[in-house]
Amino acid sequence: MTHVLAVDDDPALRTLLTDYLGGHGLRVTAVASGREMDEVLEREAVDLVLLDLRLPGEDGLQIARALRERATLPIVLLTGQDEEADRVMGLELGADDYVTKPFSPRELLARLRAVLRRYQVQATLPERDSTRRAFRFAGWELNLRTRRLRSPAGEPVELSNGEFSLLAALCAAPGRALSRDQLLTMSRLHEAEVYDRTIDVQILRLRRKIEQDPSHPKLIVTQRGAGYLFDTTVETLY
Repeated sequence: MTHVLAVDDDPALRTLLTDYLGGHGLRVTAVASGREMDEVLEREAVDLVLLDLRLPGEDGLQIARALRERATLPIVLLTGQDEEADRVMGLELGADDYVTKPFSPRELLARLRAVLRRYQVQATLPERDSTRRAFRFAGWELNLRTRRLRSPAGEPVELSNGEFSLLAALCAAPGRALSRDQLLTMSRLHEAEVYDRTIDVQILRLRRKIEQDPSHPKLIVTQRGAGYLFDTTVETLY
């Protein structure tokens, strides 16, 4: 059973989380402080940490930072409505998602399941190879070390961090249909700053840059019900 460790100082909320999430197939351990969180992590296997950023006498962001440095497990933040700066900082520190209080337990459950699903699909993805220097496809060259894209005419094409990482993920798995969750996970493996998690928007932007006719794409092909497929031969340069 998937084990969620919830960290929040509100006893009523801890009870709600234990009852609701527990009633939907998750095992929940609820604690009130970062110290108690550490004690649970020392003795038990945890699959996801749900962390309130506003713990009395503690810095939730510092707890999130230390947790990310020592573990690769998913982290979902609980924040207040007026804590946008904390949410952004939390994501930059490596948190996977956030939920704003007050929240719908149903929405929280859906978000937790989505984050867990993204981590689970990592095992099925191509591993990142740090020895790769570049990818070549259809006359294009994507340099992984300089993070630059060159067109078939030899001209540089500007890419955002998200666009670069998504294109690198597609190049790493040519001819394979990849779901949106898989593409998001692979993009994060390439250290993308894909905070809005809108893969469709990133795909649209990439098509505008590399497709001859973005409205009728030949390289990044939509697979209905499956995701996207990079339909071209890719050469890996080392």
